[in-house]
Amino acid sequence: MKIHRWEDIKRKHRTPAELEKIERAAEAEVLEMNLAELRSLLGKSQVQLAELAKMSQGELSRAERREDHLLSTLRRIVKALGGDLEVRANFQNKSIRLLGV
Repeated sequence: MKIHRWEDIKRKHRTPAELEKIERAAEAEVLEMNLAELRSLLGKSQVQLAELAKMSQGELSRAERREDHLLSTLRRIVKALGGDLEVRANFQNKSIRLLGV
């Protein structure tokens, strides 16, 4: 049995435009998650992250359940996870990174 590389197989069955559309959809799907899922993905418990973010575990638990967040709280949590928070405004075919927020 001949072994094929995934790159070769997907090129045979999809056009470059189709592949780009599929990859963009997959990236968007993968990159959408709530704070609890993000924390879990990065292998941190609530207790560990709360300590890194200098907040109580209860505060973090409430933050993970909220749907309306303060940017300062989100920034603090993301920073404690090792990332940086970026805010974007999306309009039809434009995505604008907001500075100073």
